[in-house]
Amino acid sequence: MSKVLIKKCSIYILSVIFTMIIALSISKGLIWFKDSNKTNKIIDNLNKEEYKEEIVSTNQELYNPPSNKNDSYWEYQNVPFLQVDFEELIKKNDDTVGWINVIGTNIDYPIVQSNDNVFYLDHSFDKSYNQAGWIFSDFRNNLDNLNQNTIIYGHARLDNTMFGSLSKTLDKTWFDNKDHHIIKISTPLHNMIFQIFSIYIIPKESYYITSAFNSDTSFLEFLNTITSRSIIEFKTETNINDRILTLSTCKDNNGNRLVLHAKLIKKETRS
Repeated sequence: MSKVLIKKCSIYILSVIFTMIIALSISKGLIWFKDSNKTNKIIDNLNKEEYKEEIVSTNQELYNPPSNKNDSYWEYQNVPFLQVDFEELIKKNDDTVGWINVIGTNIDYPIVQSNDNVFYLDHSFDKSYNQAGWIFSDFRNNLDNLNQNTIIYGHARLDNTMFGSLSKTLDKTWFDNKDHHIIKISTPLHNMIFQIFSIYIIPKESYYITSAFNSDTSFLEFLNTITSRSIIEFKTETNINDRILTLSTCKDNNGNRLVLHAKLIKKETRS
C-alpha cells in the first residue's frame, strides 16, 4: 500500500471518528436539554401549588442544646419552621417522604425515597426516566426516625436545579450571611431545623455516608473527622447525641464529591 493511500485512509478514519464524537456530543447535549426542560416543568408545577408555609411553633423541642450559651446554636432558636402539606404531593408520588429547603441556594424540593439508591439517579419526581434525577434520601434512613447520619443525594445540574446550587455554599458571600447556615426539612410527622457545621470536597468514598455506628467511639471519631474536613470554620460543636444530616452531590467529572453536614437543632411534632 502506498504512503499516499495510507495517508488518505488515516485521514478518512480520523474524520469518521471526529464525526462520531461530534454526533455523540450533540446527542448528549440534546438529551441534557430535554431532561432539563422536563425537570423545570415539574419544578414550576410544584412551586405553583400551595404546599408550603413558614410557621412559628409554640411546641418546638430544642434538640441536644449545648451548655455554652455563646454557641451559635442559640442564634437559630427563633427561626420559623417550614411546614408542607403532603397530601397532594403523596398523590403525585407515593415515594415522597419530605421536603428540603437549603437557605441561600435554589434547593427547595420534595424528597423522595425508594428501596435502593439507584432509581432516582435517573428518574424524576413523576417517576419518568430523566437523567436529571431527583432529590432522594438514602434507602437506609427514615426521615421521621433519624439515624445518627441521614444522607440525601442529588445531581449537581449545570442549570442549578437539584443540588446544582449547593456549590453556592463554597462562596464567602454565602458563608458571611449567618442566615444561610440553616436547612429546613418538613416531613408528614415532623418539622425540623438543621444547622450546618461542615462543607468540603472529597474524592468518592463510603465513609461520610455511613448511616449508623456500632459504638459511641466510632460515631465520635466520625464527627471529628467530618468536622475537621470542613474548608469553612463554623465553630459549631458536635457530640454523640447529635443527629446529622448529610447532603452529597458530584463536584466534577473526576468523581469528586461536594459534601455538606448539618446537625439537628430543633423540631416539632406535627398535629
